[in-house]
Parts: sequence; structure tokens; C-alpha cells
Amino acid sequence: MRRKTRIPPAPLPQRHGVDPVRVRLPAGGTWTTVREHLVERLSGAAPGAVEAMFAAGQVVGADGRAVAPGAPYEPGMYVWFHRELPAEVPVPFPLEVVHRDEHLVVVDKPHFLATTPRGSHVTETALARLRRELGIPTLGAAHRLDRLTAGLVLFTVRPEERGAYQTLFRDRLVRKEYEAVAPYDPALVLPRTVRSRIVKERGEPAARQVPGEPNALTRVELAEHRADALARYRLLPGTGQTHQLRVHMSALGVPILGDPLYPVVTGPGPADDFRRPLQLLARSLEFTDPVTGREHRFRSARVLEAWSSYRRWAGQ
Repeated sequence: MRRKTRIPPAPLPQRHGVDPVRVRLPAGGTWTTVREHLVERLSGAAPGAVEAMFAAGQVVGADGRAVAPGAPYEPGMYVWFHRELPAEVPVPFPLEVVHRDEHLVVVDKPHFLATTPRGSHVTETALARLRRELGIPTLGAAHRLDRLTAGLVLFTVRPEERGAYQTLFRDRLVRKEYEAVAPYDPALVLPRTVRSRIVKERGEPAARQVPGEPNALTRVELAEHRADALARYRLLPGTGQTHQLRVHMSALGVPILGDPLYPVVTGPGPADDFRRPLQLLARSLEFTDPVTGREHRFRSARVLEAWSSYRRWAGQ
């Protein structure tokens, strides 16, 4: 059995709660220097950006020393650097800490805030914010919640315990309950369990249902409805496909209010438009703690705005 290569600790500190980029130089290829490889690998960076990093000594090896521009290419070598952070519009809503101990931090995430750095959302993410606000640089996410969805997210304090909590989510040992506000259809028979096959292709904003063996399961229950033709739904996912709850609600003919993708892709709005958030909330998390053995049940205190005040949510 091949022994797994040990990854050296990062020699650079976090910046604004964001880890440095780590690159392991692959075997093969025709690069003669580390710089040549990074120029090719980071071809989407601004012209001259990689050369500028080397000139400033911002690319370092495992010993923390700057890698020279002419340093020879060594397959298997690790280098670290910080990318230029994108300009981001601050998400003007707080993160509410629901629970904190030496193992876990559970937060009630607002709409529009991504869980972890990805793409154009880096410092304005729940993870980066929490590292800065709580002063816990080792904090890591045990799972993800869509940027447009509000509600409970679990983070781990100790890196050596993160795998145990991530395994809970992978093996579906966490009971998750969501809440959504959507149109009320008296002809829709509920409760019911929706099963379908959902695929999400890279580069496409929306997922879609296709024929084949189901890979997505959601139990949909009607919690209550009102005379204004709105209803509050309880959603219990049995699987975790991308956009699963949104796809299934749309397929039932009751798309979740504020959804920019289902049933029709309307495209993202301006980065500073925080009106009419998606009316989907990760309401509760229940699980047995794999480290302490405690039974946990966390619940969001949020009220979806379209339910408490539809006119305010709709901007009327």
C-alpha cells in the first residue's frame, strides 16, 4: 500500500480569515522552474501577477522562505502564497452564534452569505468572518449551506476532529429540517416524498431533473397556509444534492419565493441587492456528537420575512 504523503503545515498566516493557497507541484510536464508552472497554472490571473508575487517574495516553500523566480522545478514540492483578494460588497447582516464549545461552533447564517471561500466570495463568507470575529484561525466547516439559504451551519474548532463531524453529514446521520415559504396549492396532496434524479453540470447555474435512478429524496409537509395564497412548508431532505429542495419544490408547482433559478433562471442581481431573499431556511440540526457522545438539537430562531410581512419582503 502506498504511504500517503504528509502535507506540511502552512508557513504563511491567514489573511483576513482566509488560508493561503497551497500548491503541490505535479509529476510530469516540461516546466524547468517553479515560476513557469505557476504562470501556466494561474493563467486566469492578471498579466504579470505571478511574476510580481515572486519579485515580492510572496511565494514561499515549506520552510517559510521565499522561492526564487529561477528556483528549479521539483515534482512533489509544496509552495504557498496569498492570492489578491477580490473586491467584495459586505453582506450587511450579522452571524448569530447559536452554540459554542471547545469542539463546535454552530451559527445561524443570514441570506446572501456564502459558507466558505469560493469564486468571488472570499472574505465575505461565514468561515472567514467567524475566524476574524471569534479569533479561531483553526475553524473549519463541517458542511455547506447555499449562499442564498439562511439557517444553521456547523463549524469545527479542532482540525483533527473535523473528519468525524464531516462523516456525520456524509453518512446522513444528521437529521436536517428546512422551512420554506411558497405559494399554496390546495390541489397539491401533502405530505409526500419526492424522489428524482438531479444533475448539476459545471458552468450551469441551475440543476435539473433527468430520467434515471433517483439520487434525491425530500419529504414535503404543509405546516400551515393563509388566505393570501401563501404557505409555510416543512422540508426533510433524505439526500443532499445541489439545490435539491429548490428543484423539488419547483417541480411540485410551488417554487420557493425569491428563487432566481427555479422555475426560470433570471440571473443574479447586483452584488449590493439584498432585497427579496430566497425564502428557505435551515431550521434545525439533530445528531449524536461523534466526539463527546452528546445528543445535540439546534434550532434557528429566524422567521422568514415573506411569512411575517409579505409586503415588506416584496418591497410594496
